[in-house]
Amino acid sequence: MNLFIQEIPASERAPKAVQETPSPGKDPLIAHSLQKEQYIGIIGLAIALVAAVGFFSQRVEYAIGLAVILSVSLIALFFFL
Repeated sequence: MNLFIQEIPASERAPKAVQETPSPGKDPLIAHSLQKEQYIGIIGLAIALVAAVGFFSQRVEYAIGLAVILSVSLIALFFFL
């Protein structure tokens, strides 16, 4: 059986137009109400990490703080360009 000569049924052919499914109003798998608490927790964890490192070494704390400040400023710069 030669596959190059075989006829493909119309039901298996790709459709001519792309059909888009309508998006539902609210996705139950996304917890929209917890986003604020998650951001607060992440920021608190980062501050606690810098404080814990700063307890052992002041220079490392300054280096981490400088890196965070430079990262935030570069992100803001590239975001608004």
